[in-house]
Order: sequence, then C-alpha cells, then structure tokens
Amino acid sequence: MTKIKDLDCVLLIDDDRPTNFLHKRVIEKTGLEVEVQAHTSATDALEFLTSTGKYAGTELLTRPGIIFLDINMPGMNGWEFMEEYKQLSPSQKARIVVIMLTTSLNADDRDRALNDDHIATFYHKPLRTEMVMELVNKHFSLGEDGPSPELN
Repeated sequence: MTKIKDLDCVLLIDDDRPTNFLHKRVIEKTGLEVEVQAHTSATDALEFLTSTGKYAGTELLTRPGIIFLDINMPGMNGWEFMEEYKQLSPSQKARIVVIMLTTSLNADDRDRALNDDHIATFYHKPLRTEMVMELVNKHFSLGEDGPSPELN
C-alpha cells in the first residue's frame, strides 16, 4: 500500500450503490492507503463533511482529500451539493479535490464543471484506476517529502 500525504480518505457521492461498490474496488486496486467513504445521498455527504446531523460529534473522523461527485441524484443533485459545498468554511474544504464523475453526455454539464473553480475536473463513469492515479499525481505528494507516485 502507498501512503499519500493529505490523502487519507476518498468520498464517493452517488445514489447508485453498485456504482459506489465498483468505484470503491477501483480505488482499492490502485494500492493507495486510503479509506473510502461512500454516500448515496448528497445531503448525507454534506452532513459527513460538516460533522452535523447524524454525523454530529464525528469531527475526528478521517476527512476526504478527494470527492467523486455524481451529477444526477434524487433529492439534492451534484450541482446543488456544490452550491452548499461552496458555503462551507475554508477549514471544511481544506485540501479537498472535487471531481464531477457522471454518465451525463450533456456538454453544458461538462462546461459548467470545468468553469467551476471548486471542481478540479470532469470525468465520465465508470471510474478507472488511471483516473485515480492521474488525480493523485497531479494534486498530492507521496509521504512527507517523497515524489508523487507515478502511474505504471
């Protein structure tokens, strides 16, 4: 397992449980030493990030370095999640890389995501190990002082 500085947890936000299961397996296949939290509700994920609601008192739980966010979900969709996310305190958003991960073929969704300063990039599902490693190589460092892990 490879330990990455500032990447202890990856948060999956997708209403489809099988997709979360598949994406968790993809992340595990990278060999990265990270906890994977999967939420099927954007509202639930916000409560996790802010330690509110059913997550009250969990401030010491590992917080994500990467969020993979689906656009089309019932209740609060990915865009509504991002509006709420932008209102979080800087400490709650610190060092989090948000990735819009969707099946949407709508060019407007892609453009909107790429023009949002809070979204690092836009990927089409399914998540693949190359995508995860590309993000890690771009946004994180290996251990305390070492170089970023390179994709083989």
